[in-house]
Amino acid sequence: MLRNPRILKAELGKPQRNCYTLPGFDFAYGLYIERTDGGVPEAIGHWNTIKPRTGLTRNMPRDFITMNRGALKAGYTTAREFNLYYKAKDIRRKDDEYSRFRRSPPKVPADMTYGMPARPSTPFFDVFQHKYKELWMEQQRALTAALRVEKKKKDKLRETRTTILRKQPVPVKEESFWHLPHLEKVGPHLSTFPDRDAREKAFSAAHREVPARRGPLPQDIQAVS
Repeated sequence: MLRNPRILKAELGKPQRNCYTLPGFDFAYGLYIERTDGGVPEAIGHWNTIKPRTGLTRNMPRDFITMNRGALKAGYTTAREFNLYYKAKDIRRKDDEYSRFRRSPPKVPADMTYGMPARPSTPFFDVFQHKYKELWMEQQRALTAALRVEKKKKDKLRETRTTILRKQPVPVKEESFWHLPHLEKVGPHLSTFPDRDAREKAFSAAHREVPARRGPLPQDIQAVS
């Protein structure tokens, strides 16, 4: 009866049973993993520690003043003796001597006051007299005037080369064909017309017949409609 949840009845003052049998008190829940690292004795015997990083020491420049003074006191005078002394006693400058403030200290004025400046007092008179309102209105008027001027500049059409040439056209150069200088004043050697009037009449008649003739050059036969 206690193993079938369908016929199991609820007990007074107790939670509903799930009808499962639990193992004994010596049962270990979970997944058993076989230890392969040796446990606590192995950890104590072989403790893997991280070596601390050593601080990066800056290689300071040589203190040639001190080395030159020492070389002179030792009685060295030549360049070779000085170089040998530099190799024997390599004296470096100290860190505080090479600091930025020692090399170039900041220039501070004599009347400088350190700390944060005090907050300025509230201008009550300007608030009572509506001065900020007047300043704002003046700024708005100036802004409106600037926008109006800019709009006028945009509305004005910019003249192009075409419009300028329409107003002021370029004068047309008269083309003059080049002639040989020794043939400019030479008259015609052949004239098929009896006189000048006959020549002009013939040319005027040919000009009147241009619309009625065929061909790319109006010199062919007349077109018959």
